[in-house]
Amino acid sequence: MFKFDKTIFSQFDFLSILLVLPLVFISHSLISEAVEKLGQKHLVYVTIGIAVYLIVFLIPIRRISWLIPFLYWLNILLLFAVELFGHSRLGAKRWIELPFIHFTIQPSEFMKPALILMLAYLINKNPPPIFGYRLKDFAKLSIYIIIPFLLIAKEPDLGTALVLLLIGFGILFYVGVHWKIWAFLVAFFLAFAPISYKFLLHDYQRERIQDFLSEKPSYHVEQSIIAIGSGGLFGKDKDEATQTQMKFLPIATSDFIFAFLVERYGFFGAFGVILLYILLILHLLSISYYNKDNYIKVLSAGLSFMIFVYTSVNIAMTMGLSPVVGVPLPMFSYGGSSFITFMILFAILQNLITFRFKESYEDRGKKSFL
Repeated sequence: MFKFDKTIFSQFDFLSILLVLPLVFISHSLISEAVEKLGQKHLVYVTIGIAVYLIVFLIPIRRISWLIPFLYWLNILLLFAVELFGHSRLGAKRWIELPFIHFTIQPSEFMKPALILMLAYLINKNPPPIFGYRLKDFAKLSIYIIIPFLLIAKEPDLGTALVLLLIGFGILFYVGVHWKIWAFLVAFFLAFAPISYKFLLHDYQRERIQDFLSEKPSYHVEQSIIAIGSGGLFGKDKDEATQTQMKFLPIATSDFIFAFLVERYGFFGAFGVILLYILLILHLLSISYYNKDNYIKVLSAGLSFMIFVYTSVNIAMTMGLSPVVGVPLPMFSYGGSSFITFMILFAILQNLITFRFKESYEDRGKKSFL
Protein backbone atom coordinates (compact mmCIF):
# COMPACT_ATOMS: atom_id res chain seq x y z
CA MET A 1 0.00 0.00 0.00
CA PHE A 2 1.25 3.48 -0.83
CA LYS A 3 2.63 5.41 2.14
CA PHE A 4 3.26 9.09 1.47
CA ASP A 5 6.67 10.32 2.48
CA LYS A 6 7.71 13.93 1.95
CA THR A 7 11.29 12.86 1.28
CA ILE A 8 10.22 11.43 -2.08
CA PHE A 9 10.26 14.99 -3.43
CA SER A 10 14.05 14.96 -3.15
CA GLN A 11 13.97 12.59 -6.15
CA PHE A 12 11.07 14.27 -7.95
CA ASP A 13 11.81 15.52 -11.48
CA PHE A 14 10.42 19.07 -11.37
CA LEU A 15 12.28 20.20 -14.50
CA SER A 16 10.19 18.16 -16.93
CA ILE A 17 7.01 19.72 -15.49
CA LEU A 18 8.48 23.23 -15.74
CA LEU A 19 9.31 22.61 -19.41
CA VAL A 20 5.90 21.13 -20.29
CA LEU A 21 3.69 23.74 -18.56
CA PRO A 22 4.59 26.68 -20.88
CA LEU A 23 3.77 24.50 -23.90
CA VAL A 24 0.32 23.75 -22.47
CA PHE A 25 -0.40 27.40 -21.58
CA ILE A 26 0.65 28.76 -25.00
CA SER A 27 -1.26 26.02 -26.77
CA HIS A 28 -4.44 26.75 -24.81
CA SER A 29 -4.25 30.48 -25.55
CA LEU A 30 -3.90 29.81 -29.30
CA ILE A 31 -6.69 27.22 -29.46
CA SER A 32 -9.06 29.44 -27.44
CA GLU A 33 -8.25 32.36 -29.71
CA ALA A 34 -8.98 30.39 -32.87
CA VAL A 35 -12.19 28.67 -31.69
CA GLU A 36 -13.53 29.45 -28.23
CA LYS A 37 -15.47 26.18 -27.92
CA LEU A 38 -12.38 24.17 -28.80
CA GLY A 39 -10.50 26.09 -26.12
CA GLN A 40 -13.08 24.98 -23.56
CA LYS A 41 -12.79 21.37 -24.73
CA HIS A 42 -9.00 21.63 -24.66
CA LEU A 43 -9.21 22.79 -21.03
CA VAL A 44 -11.25 19.67 -20.24
CA TYR A 45 -8.61 17.49 -21.93
CA VAL A 46 -5.85 19.21 -19.94
CA THR A 47 -7.78 18.68 -16.70
CA ILE A 48 -8.31 15.00 -17.52
CA GLY A 49 -4.63 14.69 -18.47
CA ILE A 50 -3.53 16.14 -15.12
CA ALA A 51 -5.90 13.82 -13.25
CA VAL A 52 -4.56 10.82 -15.21
CA TYR A 53 -1.00 11.97 -14.47
CA LEU A 54 -1.66 12.04 -10.71
CA ILE A 55 -3.44 8.66 -10.72
CA VAL A 56 -0.73 6.91 -12.77
CA PHE A 57 2.01 8.50 -10.65
CA LEU A 58 0.57 6.83 -7.53
CA ILE A 59 0.28 3.36 -9.13
CA PRO A 60 2.92 0.88 -7.81
CA ILE A 61 4.41 0.35 -11.26
CA ARG A 62 7.43 -1.73 -10.28
CA ARG A 63 5.38 -4.06 -8.12
CA ILE A 64 2.84 -4.69 -10.89
CA SER A 65 5.31 -4.78 -13.78
CA TRP A 66 4.05 -8.31 -14.50
CA LEU A 67 0.91 -6.62 -15.88
CA ILE A 68 2.83 -4.90 -18.68
CA PRO A 69 2.56 -7.84 -21.17
CA PHE A 70 -1.18 -8.01 -20.43
CA LEU A 71 -1.58 -4.28 -21.21
CA TYR A 72 0.42 -4.67 -24.41
CA TRP A 73 -1.68 -7.56 -25.72
CA LEU A 74 -4.89 -5.81 -24.62
CA ASN A 75 -3.92 -2.91 -26.87
CA ILE A 76 -3.20 -5.35 -29.69
CA LEU A 77 -6.73 -6.75 -29.26
CA LEU A 78 -8.12 -3.20 -29.40
CA LEU A 79 -6.31 -2.66 -32.70
CA PHE A 80 -7.91 -5.85 -34.01
CA ALA A 81 -11.26 -4.56 -32.73
CA VAL A 82 -10.78 -1.41 -34.81
CA GLU A 83 -10.69 -3.59 -37.92
CA LEU A 84 -13.87 -5.41 -36.89
CA PHE A 85 -15.96 -2.73 -35.15
CA GLY A 86 -14.08 0.47 -35.90
CA HIS A 87 -15.64 3.88 -36.42
CA SER A 88 -14.63 5.53 -39.72
CA ARG A 89 -13.88 9.19 -40.37
CA LEU A 90 -12.71 10.65 -43.67
CA GLY A 91 -12.08 7.16 -45.08
CA ALA A 92 -9.93 5.96 -42.16
CA LYS A 93 -11.05 3.39 -39.59
CA ARG A 94 -9.08 4.36 -36.46
CA TRP A 95 -11.61 4.78 -33.66
CA ILE A 96 -13.77 2.57 -31.44
CA GLU A 97 -17.03 3.99 -30.15
CA LEU A 98 -17.77 3.03 -26.56
CA PRO A 99 -21.34 1.83 -26.09
CA PHE A 100 -23.98 3.92 -24.28
CA ILE A 101 -21.74 6.97 -23.69
CA HIS A 102 -20.99 7.54 -27.43
CA PHE A 103 -17.35 8.41 -26.71
CA THR A 104 -14.66 7.34 -29.17
CA ILE A 105 -11.12 6.20 -28.38
CA GLN A 106 -8.16 5.79 -30.72
CA PRO A 107 -6.29 2.60 -29.71
CA SER A 108 -3.23 3.53 -31.80
CA GLU A 109 -2.52 6.40 -29.37
CA PHE A 110 -2.52 4.10 -26.34
CA MET A 111 -0.34 1.60 -28.20
CA LYS A 112 2.62 4.00 -27.90
CA PRO A 113 3.02 3.85 -24.10
CA ALA A 114 2.13 0.16 -24.19
CA LEU A 115 4.94 -0.56 -26.68
CA ILE A 116 7.53 1.52 -24.81
CA LEU A 117 6.63 -0.19 -21.53
CA MET A 118 6.72 -3.62 -23.18
CA LEU A 119 10.20 -2.98 -24.58
CA ALA A 120 11.35 -1.74 -21.16
CA TYR A 121 9.94 -4.92 -19.59
CA LEU A 122 11.65 -7.20 -22.12
CA ILE A 123 14.98 -5.35 -22.05
CA ASN A 124 14.97 -5.40 -18.25
CA LYS A 125 14.46 -9.18 -18.32
CA ASN A 126 17.12 -9.68 -20.99
CA PRO A 127 19.64 -6.77 -21.10
CA PRO A 128 21.82 -6.46 -24.21
CA PRO A 129 25.28 -8.08 -24.11
CA ILE A 130 28.42 -5.97 -24.38
CA PHE A 131 28.37 -5.75 -28.20
CA GLY A 132 24.61 -5.38 -28.44
CA TYR A 133 21.74 -7.71 -29.31
CA ARG A 134 22.47 -10.37 -31.91
CA LEU A 135 20.02 -11.43 -34.60
CA LYS A 136 17.98 -13.91 -32.50
CA ASP A 137 17.23 -11.50 -29.63
CA PHE A 138 16.78 -8.60 -32.03
CA ALA A 139 14.24 -10.59 -34.06
CA LYS A 140 12.26 -11.50 -30.92
CA LEU A 141 12.08 -7.87 -29.81
CA SER A 142 11.25 -6.69 -33.33
CA ILE A 143 8.09 -8.82 -33.39
CA TYR A 144 6.59 -6.66 -30.64
CA ILE A 145 7.20 -3.57 -32.81
CA ILE A 146 6.12 -4.96 -36.17
CA ILE A 147 2.73 -6.36 -35.03
CA PRO A 148 1.25 -2.98 -33.98
CA PHE A 149 2.96 -1.29 -36.93
CA LEU A 150 1.11 -3.52 -39.41
CA LEU A 151 -2.23 -3.20 -37.62
CA ILE A 152 -2.06 0.61 -37.47
CA ALA A 153 -0.78 0.96 -41.05
CA LYS A 154 -3.79 -1.08 -42.22
CA GLU A 155 -6.32 1.38 -40.68
CA PRO A 156 -4.78 3.28 -42.62
CA ASP A 157 -2.70 5.53 -40.39
CA LEU A 158 0.79 5.35 -41.88
CA GLY A 159 2.01 8.42 -40.00
CA THR A 160 1.31 6.94 -36.56
CA ALA A 161 2.56 3.51 -37.69
CA LEU A 162 5.90 4.95 -38.86
CA VAL A 163 6.27 6.94 -35.64
CA LEU A 164 5.74 3.73 -33.67
CA LEU A 165 8.31 1.95 -35.85
CA LEU A 166 10.90 4.73 -35.37
CA ILE A 167 10.38 4.84 -31.62
CA GLY A 168 10.55 1.06 -31.22
CA PHE A 169 13.68 0.47 -33.27
CA GLY A 170 15.19 3.71 -31.97
CA ILE A 171 14.98 2.28 -28.45
CA LEU A 172 16.57 -1.01 -29.53
CA PHE A 173 19.51 0.67 -31.25
CA TYR A 174 19.90 3.06 -28.32
CA VAL A 175 20.26 0.26 -25.76
CA GLY A 176 22.54 -1.71 -28.09
CA VAL A 177 22.31 -3.69 -31.34
CA HIS A 178 25.22 -5.35 -33.15
CA TRP A 179 26.54 -3.25 -36.05
CA LYS A 180 25.89 -6.00 -38.63
CA ILE A 181 22.16 -5.68 -37.98
CA TRP A 182 22.42 -1.94 -38.60
CA ALA A 183 24.04 -2.60 -41.98
CA PHE A 184 21.45 -5.22 -42.95
CA LEU A 185 18.47 -2.98 -42.10
CA VAL A 186 19.86 0.00 -44.02
CA ALA A 187 20.36 -2.19 -47.10
CA PHE A 188 16.89 -3.72 -46.67
CA PHE A 189 15.26 -0.30 -46.39
CA LEU A 190 16.97 1.01 -49.52
CA ALA A 191 15.88 -2.06 -51.49
CA PHE A 192 12.33 -2.23 -50.10
CA ALA A 193 11.39 1.49 -50.26
CA PRO A 194 10.61 1.58 -54.04
CA ILE A 195 8.54 -1.62 -53.74
CA SER A 196 6.52 -0.30 -50.81
CA TYR A 197 5.85 2.97 -52.65
CA LYS A 198 4.57 1.13 -55.71
CA PHE A 199 2.50 -1.65 -54.15
CA LEU A 200 1.80 -0.95 -50.46
CA LEU A 201 0.91 2.74 -50.23
CA HIS A 202 -2.64 3.96 -50.76
CA ASP A 203 -3.37 6.41 -53.56
CA TYR A 204 -3.77 9.39 -51.22
CA GLN A 205 -0.45 8.54 -49.53
CA ARG A 206 1.36 8.49 -52.88
CA GLU A 207 -0.39 11.75 -53.75
CA ARG A 208 0.98 13.38 -50.60
CA ILE A 209 4.51 12.32 -51.50
CA GLN A 210 4.04 13.62 -55.04
CA ASP A 211 2.72 16.94 -53.69
CA PHE A 212 5.79 17.18 -51.50
CA LEU A 213 8.14 16.53 -54.42
CA SER A 214 6.32 18.81 -56.86
CA GLU A 215 7.40 22.41 -57.47
CA LYS A 216 4.17 23.86 -56.08
CA PRO A 217 3.05 22.68 -52.61
CA SER A 218 -0.48 21.56 -51.85
CA TYR A 219 -3.08 24.12 -50.75
CA HIS A 220 -2.70 23.22 -47.06
CA VAL A 221 1.08 23.60 -47.10
CA GLU A 222 0.95 26.75 -49.22
CA GLN A 223 -1.35 28.49 -46.74
CA SER A 224 0.84 27.29 -43.88
CA ILE A 225 3.97 28.75 -45.51
CA ILE A 226 2.14 32.06 -46.06
CA ALA A 227 1.16 32.16 -42.37
CA ILE A 228 4.72 31.42 -41.26
CA GLY A 229 6.20 34.03 -43.59
CA SER A 230 3.70 36.72 -42.59
CA GLY A 231 4.55 36.38 -38.90
CA GLY A 232 7.91 38.16 -39.26
CA LEU A 233 10.13 38.48 -36.23
CA PHE A 234 7.55 39.37 -33.60
CA GLY A 235 4.24 38.16 -35.03
CA LYS A 236 0.89 39.88 -35.52
CA ASP A 237 -1.96 41.02 -33.31
CA LYS A 238 -4.98 38.74 -33.13
CA ASP A 239 -7.08 40.79 -35.55
CA GLU A 240 -4.24 41.02 -38.08
CA ALA A 241 -3.56 37.26 -38.17
CA THR A 242 -5.68 36.91 -41.30
CA GLN A 243 -4.52 33.42 -42.29
CA THR A 244 -6.08 32.02 -39.14
CA GLN A 245 -8.91 34.46 -38.49
CA MET A 246 -10.20 34.25 -42.08
CA LYS A 247 -9.84 30.43 -42.10
CA PHE A 248 -7.28 30.30 -44.92
CA LEU A 249 -5.00 28.18 -42.72
CA PRO A 250 -6.55 24.69 -42.50
CA ILE A 251 -6.62 22.70 -39.25
CA ALA A 252 -5.01 25.66 -37.46
CA THR A 253 -5.57 24.19 -33.99
CA SER A 254 -4.10 20.74 -34.61
CA ASP A 255 -1.87 19.64 -37.50
CA PHE A 256 -0.90 23.19 -38.56
CA ILE A 257 -0.85 24.87 -35.15
CA PHE A 258 2.87 25.65 -35.54
CA ALA A 259 2.03 27.92 -38.51
CA PHE A 260 -0.61 29.61 -36.34
CA LEU A 261 2.00 30.07 -33.61
CA VAL A 262 4.46 31.75 -35.99
CA GLU A 263 1.78 34.00 -37.47
CA ARG A 264 0.83 35.24 -33.98
CA TYR A 265 4.19 35.33 -32.21
CA GLY A 266 6.69 35.46 -35.06
CA PHE A 267 10.18 33.99 -35.34
CA PHE A 268 11.10 34.66 -31.71
CA GLY A 269 7.91 33.07 -30.39
CA ALA A 270 8.46 29.98 -32.51
CA PHE A 271 12.12 29.85 -31.48
CA GLY A 272 11.08 29.94 -27.81
CA VAL A 273 8.70 27.00 -28.25
CA ILE A 274 11.29 24.99 -30.22
CA LEU A 275 13.85 25.73 -27.48
CA LEU A 276 11.45 24.31 -24.89
CA TYR A 277 11.19 21.10 -26.91
CA ILE A 278 14.99 20.89 -27.32
CA LEU A 279 15.57 21.36 -23.58
CA LEU A 280 12.91 18.76 -22.77
CA ILE A 281 14.40 16.21 -25.18
CA LEU A 282 17.95 16.80 -23.86
CA HIS A 283 16.71 16.55 -20.28
CA LEU A 284 15.02 13.20 -20.95
CA LEU A 285 18.11 11.88 -22.74
CA SER A 286 20.29 12.93 -19.79
CA ILE A 287 17.97 11.01 -17.45
CA SER A 288 18.33 7.97 -19.68
CA TYR A 289 22.11 8.29 -20.04
CA TYR A 290 22.88 8.65 -16.33
CA ASN A 291 20.54 5.87 -15.13
CA LYS A 292 21.47 2.19 -15.06
CA ASP A 293 17.90 1.20 -14.25
CA ASN A 294 16.60 -0.32 -17.51
CA TYR A 295 13.03 0.84 -16.96
CA ILE A 296 14.08 4.48 -16.54
CA LYS A 297 16.66 4.24 -19.33
CA VAL A 298 14.23 2.81 -21.88
CA LEU A 299 11.19 4.89 -20.92
CA SER A 300 13.01 8.25 -20.86
CA ALA A 301 14.79 7.45 -24.15
CA GLY A 302 11.53 6.32 -25.76
CA LEU A 303 9.70 9.43 -24.59
CA SER A 304 12.48 11.70 -25.89
CA PHE A 305 12.47 9.91 -29.27
CA MET A 306 8.69 10.25 -29.43
CA ILE A 307 8.77 13.99 -28.75
CA PHE A 308 11.64 14.48 -31.22
CA VAL A 309 9.92 12.57 -34.05
CA TYR A 310 6.54 14.24 -33.51
CA THR A 311 8.01 17.74 -33.22
CA SER A 312 10.43 17.53 -36.13
CA VAL A 313 7.91 15.90 -38.51
CA ASN A 314 5.11 18.31 -37.59
CA ILE A 315 7.23 21.45 -37.97
CA ALA A 316 8.84 20.19 -41.20
CA MET A 317 5.38 19.39 -42.56
CA THR A 318 4.05 22.90 -41.93
CA MET A 319 7.04 24.38 -43.78
CA GLY A 320 6.79 22.04 -46.75
CA LEU A 321 9.94 20.13 -45.83
CA SER A 322 8.20 16.76 -45.42
CA PRO A 323 5.00 15.12 -46.72
CA VAL A 324 1.78 15.97 -44.88
CA VAL A 325 0.99 13.31 -42.28
CA GLY A 326 -1.38 13.37 -39.33
CA VAL A 327 1.28 13.91 -36.66
CA PRO A 328 0.41 16.45 -33.94
CA LEU A 329 2.78 18.83 -32.20
CA PRO A 330 3.36 17.14 -28.79
CA MET A 331 1.29 18.60 -25.93
CA PHE A 332 0.51 21.57 -28.19
CA SER A 333 -1.92 20.49 -30.91
CA TYR A 334 -5.60 20.18 -30.01
CA GLY A 335 -6.63 16.62 -29.18
CA GLY A 336 -7.34 14.61 -26.06
CA SER A 337 -5.91 11.18 -26.91
CA SER A 338 -2.45 12.47 -27.79
CA PHE A 339 -2.20 14.75 -24.75
CA ILE A 340 -3.34 12.05 -22.33
CA THR A 341 -0.88 9.59 -23.90
CA PHE A 342 2.02 11.95 -23.14
CA MET A 343 0.73 12.54 -19.60
CA ILE A 344 0.64 8.78 -19.00
CA LEU A 345 4.24 8.41 -20.19
CA PHE A 346 5.48 11.35 -18.11
CA ALA A 347 3.64 10.04 -15.04
CA ILE A 348 5.14 6.55 -15.40
CA LEU A 349 8.62 8.02 -15.81
CA GLN A 350 8.08 10.32 -12.85
CA ASN A 351 6.99 7.36 -10.73
CA LEU A 352 10.04 5.30 -11.70
CA ILE A 353 12.42 8.19 -10.99
CA THR A 354 10.83 9.28 -7.72
CA PHE A 355 10.66 5.81 -6.22
CA ARG A 356 13.81 4.31 -7.73
CA PHE A 357 15.47 3.93 -4.31
CA LYS A 358 12.69 1.66 -3.13
CA GLU A 359 14.87 -0.37 -0.77
CA SER A 360 15.39 2.59 1.56
CA TYR A 361 11.67 3.20 1.78
CA GLU A 362 10.97 -0.46 2.41
CA ASP A 363 13.48 -0.46 5.26
CA ARG A 364 11.90 2.61 6.86
CA GLY A 365 8.27 1.56 6.64
CA LYS A 366 8.70 -2.24 6.62
CA LYS A 367 6.46 -2.02 3.57
CA SER A 368 6.86 -1.50 -0.15
CA PHE A 369 7.74 2.01 -1.21
CA LEU A 370 4.54 1.86 -3.19
